[in-house]
Amino acid sequence: MSKTLAACFVAAMAFAAVPALAQTAKPAAAAAAPAGEDKYVGYYYPKPTTVENYTSAMQTIAGAERAQRVQFVTVVSQGTIQSAYRVPYSVFVKGDKAEKLIIVGLAPGELNSIYRVRAILANMTTMSRLSPFFQERTVAEDANFYDLLKLLGFTQLTATDGEKFSYQVNVK
Repeated sequence: MSKTLAACFVAAMAFAAVPALAQTAKPAAAAAAPAGEDKYVGYYYPKPTTVENYTSAMQTIAGAERAQRVQFVTVVSQGTIQSAYRVPYSVFVKGDKAEKLIIVGLAPGELNSIYRVRAILANMTTMSRLSPFFQERTVAEDANFYDLLKLLGFTQLTATDGEKFSYQVNVK
């Protein structure tokens, strides 16, 4: 990741702990999916190829609400958009409580295997460990990006190449 993107990522974690300045309007309801089905399959990503569960030792921080998760991802996304080079993925949130983080590869061949997704997540762990927010709430060298998601109240991460491959992690 570039220094610009890294700085934005660190700033995003700092902003995530601060109450949002304004509540965002709730988006129009998406078509309801049958119980137990993921309403984003077929729209934002294909059916996950691999689904894993991650149980974090972290507790969600008090005050981590929809607005803070949206604000966190907005700052991260802004960093990718303003980066000096083309960042190979887009990051956004979905869910009534903005509890689902979605990462989509933007070009053919990007994020098209579990190994490439895990590499991006390893980079995100590295960026997380640089933040004072993460360092104050974890033993930074033992915690990872999934733990950061748990702190912020995310319950699911889905990464996809936007074509055929999707990797999903339920964060508990």
